[in-house]
Amino acid sequence: MTALHPDHIRALVEGRHPRPHDALGQHHTEDGYTIRAVRPLATAVTAVLADGTRVPLEHQADGLWEGSYRGAGQAYLLEADYEETGTWTADDPYRFVSSVGEIDLYLWGEGRHEQLWHVLGAHYRPHEGVQGTSFAVWAPHARAARVIGDFNGWNGVSHAMRRLDDNGVWELFVPGVEPGAAYKFELLTRDDRWVQRADPMARSTEVPPATASRVGHSVYEWSDAAWLDKRAAADPHNGPMSVYEVHLGSWRPGLSYREAADQLIDYVTDLGFTHVEFLPLAEHPFGGSWGYQVTGYYAPTSRFGSADDLKYLIDRLHNAGIGVIMDWVPGHFPKDEWALARFDGEPLYEHADPRRGEQLDWGTYIFNFGDSQVRNFLVANALYWLEEFHIDGLRVDAVASMLYLDYSREDWLPNKYGGRENLEAISFLQEVNATAYKRNPGIIMIAEESTAWPGVTKPTAASGLGFGLKWNMGWMHDSLQYMAEDPMYRSYHHGKITFSFMYAFSENYLLPISHDEVVHGKGSLLHKMPGDQWQKLANVRAYLSFMWAHPGKQLLFMGSEFGQPSEWSEERGLDWWILDQPVHQGLQRLVAQLNHVYRDQPALWEQDHSDRGFEWLDGGNATQNVVGFVRWSRDGVPVVGLFNFSGAPIGNYRVGLPFAGAWTELLNTDAEEFGGSGVGNFGEVVAEDVPWNGRPASVELTLPPLGGLYLTPRR
Repeated sequence: MTALHPDHIRALVEGRHPRPHDALGQHHTEDGYTIRAVRPLATAVTAVLADGTRVPLEHQADGLWEGSYRGAGQAYLLEADYEETGTWTADDPYRFVSSVGEIDLYLWGEGRHEQLWHVLGAHYRPHEGVQGTSFAVWAPHARAARVIGDFNGWNGVSHAMRRLDDNGVWELFVPGVEPGAAYKFELLTRDDRWVQRADPMARSTEVPPATASRVGHSVYEWSDAAWLDKRAAADPHNGPMSVYEVHLGSWRPGLSYREAADQLIDYVTDLGFTHVEFLPLAEHPFGGSWGYQVTGYYAPTSRFGSADDLKYLIDRLHNAGIGVIMDWVPGHFPKDEWALARFDGEPLYEHADPRRGEQLDWGTYIFNFGDSQVRNFLVANALYWLEEFHIDGLRVDAVASMLYLDYSREDWLPNKYGGRENLEAISFLQEVNATAYKRNPGIIMIAEESTAWPGVTKPTAASGLGFGLKWNMGWMHDSLQYMAEDPMYRSYHHGKITFSFMYAFSENYLLPISHDEVVHGKGSLLHKMPGDQWQKLANVRAYLSFMWAHPGKQLLFMGSEFGQPSEWSEERGLDWWILDQPVHQGLQRLVAQLNHVYRDQPALWEQDHSDRGFEWLDGGNATQNVVGFVRWSRDGVPVVGLFNFSGAPIGNYRVGLPFAGAWTELLNTDAEEFGGSGVGNFGEVVAEDVPWNGRPASVELTLPPLGGLYLTPRR
């Protein structure tokens, strides 16, 4: 036997040796094999070979035991005797080869491992014929690493990990650890401190406020193959998309993922939305962040159940014909000391310079987008949600904060050219979008980007960011400001409701009335509207009809579809009780009808991103507060939208139309079934061969007060 240096022995028994497998476990010698193990409090230790042979180990020093045997190497168990607790028999973690392959290490080192979640983290699986959990973590600044958990009494001395490479990947396979086991990593920093951290790649966690990771293991069997095949053959950017935005914890409080499946699917199906968008479902410690301060990027929040429970919800939505979008937050992360912040005792995931590494507004850290491993962590995370959970699209949060180095800060560090653009973040966004689209046909990447940054939805090959859609924040701000005006004064603000058409085709847009617009003193959508209760509801109906007809996809936050009176709060449920009132039921019926008409009329979505699909009819009518335009399908079928934002009906209103004949009134927001006054045109108008405003035909009709009309040629 080869004697070990006392320093090595001390490091082994204290669980701080960076390569414990070099000494512990089973090692070939000239005469056979030597087995070493650390059992500090044992009175005797015996290795029991697979053939039943017992090999006594002798105590060397400080709890290190060693013994040898002749012949071929065998698997073995360690039998340790203790005075107070008797005999304990267990497999030896240090007899196994690494569970992380060389190719995985190479790809990770290059920052190109697109399925990183299969490598790092905790994985319950057989290894060399033994069932257990392999643990792997990236901690390049750590001097030592070990696994602590409920399986070792949260004492990691006997579960020190080995450093596999210079890039800082640590690994240990622990036999017998099963799914659900709680664990963390314990890292020895370069300034000689032990710090405990949750697993950045954990796929399951304890329920907050508890902070440990859990060994996750999915056994879910998907049944949405037909949906995925159909999705892959479709073009989501030019298809119908009306999105119902949901904060799952407050939609109907108390529902699990599985319980939400029945109720949410029935509700969304009745309303006719094509997609549900969930506020972030990755694990987050503070519920008041709504999920936007993520600590577990690979772990669905355990508040509502397991990862397989979430898969069940998504699977059910797909089988009901409903797409699923999730908010994704790669721009920043919280400073909780048990999570990603200064993970191995030093800046790792965050940029080391606070001028680039801290988001002052939100009290968070900013990812170091220039580090290849950090980028890989984030790119793989996007792919994880798309591929493991069959998510149909990711809405990327706070893109503007990533693009600009001087975003909301006075002290900032310019890029290498002296500019304010974050070149590393731009490159990261291009990489994640290009990779996501390449690997997952039919998905959609959506940017929440609030500036005039050019080319957000242009392909990366054309130097764009590569997103599929961009939130149209300008439309949202302008149109809501217009609607907040009393109809008496809207004529002075007409440009607010029409300006968005000036740039409507400069990007591929989605029109958002999101959670951000109904919190922090902004009031609900209904509350924003002027007038008495009837007028408020009429304004909402007219506004939503304008939104659904405007070029671009639509997103509506929960509660707005029935006129929630109060401002949204994540701490309580929606004002469902208001649906006892028929007028609020009417608004809900209108949204369902809007979605029905929208999905049935390709003119309203087929050419959202092309000016060939849009034509003005009445854009400058500030005096009457009227807006009118045509939307065209690719095969030339029009839908006309006419909107009267004044408080009185307008009779004998003449408007030019593309051709004469009978036009069906597809929608009238003032219909009594929606809670309106019933002003309209009896379901149909007939256009004459009377030229008007450059159109070959025209019609006189009645525009209802605070109302919207959709017309299409009778077929």
